[in-house]
Amino acid sequence: MKKICLWSGPRNISTALMYSFAQRDDTKVIDEPLYGHYLLVTGIKHPGRKEIMDTVNCDGRFVMDDLLKMNELDGKKVLFLKQMTKHLVDIEYDFLPKFKNIFLIRDPKDMLPSLAVNIPKPDLADTGLDLQWKLYKNLKSLGNKPIVVDSRELLMNPENILKQLCNYLNLEFTDSMLSWPAEPRKEDGIWAKYWYQSLHKSNGFQSYQAKPSFPVELKQILSECMPFYEKLSSEAIKVNRETI
Repeated sequence: MKKICLWSGPRNISTALMYSFAQRDDTKVIDEPLYGHYLLVTGIKHPGRKEIMDTVNCDGRFVMDDLLKMNELDGKKVLFLKQMTKHLVDIEYDFLPKFKNIFLIRDPKDMLPSLAVNIPKPDLADTGLDLQWKLYKNLKSLGNKPIVVDSRELLMNPENILKQLCNYLNLEFTDSMLSWPAEPRKEDGIWAKYWYQSLHKSNGFQSYQAKPSFPVELKQILSECMPFYEKLSSEAIKVNRETI
């Protein structure tokens, strides 16, 4: 069974990419399997914290070991895990090279205002960008270089970027990955009602639109995020203009 980890920050259209892979007949997707672990070890107060921790397994090591043991079931030959990079707290990273890893990033100028709606005073750890860069360098040094996807490029031309992504994963691209019903999905984590409302109204990747202005109160955290974003962005795949 081919096993894929999508490592993202919050508000990076990671759920839309999960929905995209969920449209494949050969793929099983799982939404943020380490969320319970993250809530347990950090003690952080997120919307629906108790309900989430009562519902999911909060032992991160057990969760990842169990997923690595998963075998093909009901024709599903691919396992796609949507993960938040910041959930990797107090857990060894030794399982990462056993997956094909995708790093999803978003320009902090677009991401931070959206994140601040749910987390009013976000810090660098809330974005996961510093850890993404650390993990990227580590995996690259091990000869397991991840592919980096910038959400802006993906939204500018979903088909083009998805074809490049599927090529990296040795999967055949299918048109079904470009759209899905505008409704809550069975793949959603129990936290969807707090985070996915706008996505449930869409039936595919939305056109890229830059934020019209940037909040003054977020400029300090923006300055902390940008160096990590720029390093990762320089490694990201780009829309192949010749095929447009």
